[in-house]
This record gives sequence, C-alpha cells and structure tokens, in this order.
Amino acid sequence: MNQIRLSKQDAPIAATDDRSPLRMAGFGAFAAALALAAFMIMTAVAHARPAPDGFADLAEKLLPSVVNISTTQVIESRGFEMPQLPPGSPFEDFFKEFFDRGQPNGGGKPQARKATSLGSGFILDDAGHVITNNHVIQDADEIEVILQDDTRLKATVVGRDQKTDIAVLKVDLKGQKYHAISFGDSEKSRVGDWVVAIGNPFGLGGTVTAGIISARGRDISAGPYDNFIQTDASINRGNSGGPLFNLDGQVIGINTAIFSPSGGSVGIGFAVPMSTAKPVISQLIKHGQVKRGWLGVHIQQVTPEVAESLGLKEPTGALVAQVVEDGPAAKGKIQRGDVILTFNKRKVPDMRKLPRIVADTEVGVDVPVEVWRENKKIDLKVKVGELQEQEQQVAARTDKGAGSDAKPQVVEDLGLTLSVITEDAAQKFKLEADAKGVLVTDVLGAGPAAEKGVRPGDLIVEVGQEEVGNPDDVMRKVKEARDAGRKSVLLLVQGQNGLRFVAIRLGKS
Repeated sequence: MNQIRLSKQDAPIAATDDRSPLRMAGFGAFAAALALAAFMIMTAVAHARPAPDGFADLAEKLLPSVVNISTTQVIESRGFEMPQLPPGSPFEDFFKEFFDRGQPNGGGKPQARKATSLGSGFILDDAGHVITNNHVIQDADEIEVILQDDTRLKATVVGRDQKTDIAVLKVDLKGQKYHAISFGDSEKSRVGDWVVAIGNPFGLGGTVTAGIISARGRDISAGPYDNFIQTDASINRGNSGGPLFNLDGQVIGINTAIFSPSGGSVGIGFAVPMSTAKPVISQLIKHGQVKRGWLGVHIQQVTPEVAESLGLKEPTGALVAQVVEDGPAAKGKIQRGDVILTFNKRKVPDMRKLPRIVADTEVGVDVPVEVWRENKKIDLKVKVGELQEQEQQVAARTDKGAGSDAKPQVVEDLGLTLSVITEDAAQKFKLEADAKGVLVTDVLGAGPAAEKGVRPGDLIVEVGQEEVGNPDDVMRKVKEARDAGRKSVLLLVQGQNGLRFVAIRLGKS
C-alpha cells in the first residue's frame, strides 16, 4: 500500500399586541411559511437516500467477487559480509566461525531468497479478468489469485499501466464459485455518499469496512492523472487493488493509497475513480497496453491575474505556455498564449483537467477545440496524437531578436532592471547562443516581479502576448496596459525551468 507522507442568524420577530390585526396577519403568514418549509423538508428527505440499517446483505453478495493477490519475487542477496579485521585479531576466529556456521554457503556469496507480498483485487467478468493495482504485482515472478473459499489460481498479467497504477490479470474460473462485479458511475457519486471497501488488509482476507466519500478530485502527486476519491472507510496495507462499492453493489473506485504517518488507517484513503479506470481497463484487455491521446503543449494554470490580463471574465481553462514543434497542437493552429476552454466538447475548468481529457481521447481522431485568443473565442480542429513514454516536450526557439541600447533600464512598475542581451551578459548568465528576449539583470526584492519568482538571468520573451527585444518594448507594453486600465500585465518568461507565463500586478506610478 502506498503511503502519502503521500452563521446563520435568525431574523428577529417584532413584538406586537396579539390582538392586533397586523400581528394576526403576521402569524398567519408565519404559519403558512412554516408549513411550506416543513413540506419542503419532507420532500427532500423523501428523495435523499437514508443511512442503511446494515451492510450484511450487501457484503454477502459482494464478498465472492473480491480476491486476495499473492505475489512471489526471487531476490538475490549477498547476505552478511564478514567485517574487515586486522591480521591476528582475537576476534578473527570468532567471526569466521560465526559466519561459516550461520551461512551454509559462506558469507558474502550471492544467495537467492523469495519475497512475498499480499494485495487485493476483484473479478471483472466470466472470462477470468481480475483487476488490481500495478504496484501490487510489479516485479513479481509468480502471481496467485486466492478466491473467497481459499482456492488458489495461477494468474497471468494481461496488461498494466504505471501512470494510473492499474493492472489486469487473468485466471481460469471454470468450476469455481465467484461473482463478477459491475461498474458504477463514479461521476454521479457525491461527497457524503456511503461506500463499502472489501479487501485483504494485513493478510486478513475478506475484510469489509464502510464509510463515506470524504472528497473528490484529490491530487496526491501519485501520477499525471491524479483524480482520486477520498474516503474514510478503513483502508490499510493489503487493501491495495480492492474495490470501493456504492450501496448498489457497483464498483466506483479501486483502493490505491492511504495517508498514514503510522502505517495504519487514520481515516484518509484514496481510490482511483472508475471514470479514470474504466477506459484504462478496457484498453489493457484489448491491447495489453494503454494508448493515450497527446496534444503537444506545455500548459499553466489560469490565475485571476492571468485571466484579467487576457480579458477573461473568470480564471478558467488551461494556458498554453509552449507548443511542441510539429505536434498535434501546432498542426491544429493552437498558439502560445491561447487558453484552451473546451476540448472535444468537454469543458476544461482548470489546467489539471486537460491532460486527463486529452489522454482519454481516441488517438487519430479530429476533435473540436475552443480557445481564447485576443479577447475572443476561436474554434479549431486538432487531430489527437499518441503519447509516447519519452515524448519530447521542448518547443524550438526562434532567432534572437534585435537589440538597441545595451544600457540597463529600470522598469519601476515591474520592479525589474532590464537590458538587451550582450555577449558579456550572455556569458555571465550562461545564456544559450540562440537566446532571445529582454534580459533581467536585477530584481527589486520587494517588487511585484520578485513575488512571482522572476530572477536575474531570466529572459522576458513577450509582454501582453507581443514579442519584445529591448527594455523600451517592455516599458511601452506596460504603459499600454496601464492606459487601458488593466491592473496586471502578462509576461512570457524564459527561465531555468523553461517558458512560463507570469502575470504581474502593476505597481503604483
């Protein structure tokens, strides 16, 4: 099991004479309102799902679908080596006798040993496909699936995906007693819904725990497509790969990780939602591997400052910081500085959502993409490429821009001292021969640029989505932004970690 070390105020009622017509009218209105509120509450309760009296019937039905996963790995180790002792030491004979007696094949010689581990899984279909986590079976030499009646079946790996930590196994289920599961819609699951987890914690197979969905869409930095369901159902070591059920007995998640300083359950567990797992499982069964869509862009989060700089009403979408040369995005006319609002008719609420949407898109198909560019929405078409394991993501640079006066200039609005790129400056800051833009030679410690992490040696490539070649260009674009009533200006900065957009609040004049 992976670890992550991963007012309400009541309105006052005015005091009036009970015999007053106004008071009586007020009481009648109050009574009517009270009756309406009671009716609404009763209606809501009627539609809300009540807490279950127990989980016995559900557990009895689902237990035969959950399996234990036992793996064996042969590891070669050299054992303990005899310490180096000075010649004639009185301890030499003692240690020699100890190592010769305790290690039949002699200390320091390679020896093989078997390491075993346990996890959980569940039976997907009558064909014998079993779902578990990749980390449960990774590097295993032998894999066994143990059914509820302790029947052990040899398993083979159909396919596995490291990015989502999902693996598909296959066993022969002929003559066996089991129950194949059905998938639920994890997107319809809500925070507060009851869930049931079944697995093999600490080797104690067939363990049933229950809780609620504590949160959705959790990013725990486990992979590029993090979108975990968080639950307080007890999940411990050995639960990895087991199912998370809803009250209809459908799997809505695959238990994968826990947050635990102690190693045991503290009520924070994470499951891969079926909305993420289902397409991965389907491809693993069909192809033995996962083919993911690839767009060929580097993206950033759209912050409120960036949104204001670009004329967006709200911070939404994914900001394109770089476009990979000859990639799908470049061929589809997506440009650096575009904000991708929708992809394949699916809304992109934030940067984190886009990679998952693209990855789930079929490779080789043309999809509609809506971008924000120059204060308006533009519709494009992009043919989705296939993501390779070591896809090159670096965009090629263009030729170096022309410079003017080499004397550094202070831009007080940004809190920066800027200069054109000279040979001395290029050597001092170790710039590449084809570097372009305006060089940052100094940063005011309390200035707005310093707050955004701009450092000496960075290059300002664009201001307000227009290329700049000298400090005068930067000052002109800053003045234009101020004259237009904007509170911030958008810079494209080339730093040690590549290109990135930085929205800087304009200082006081």
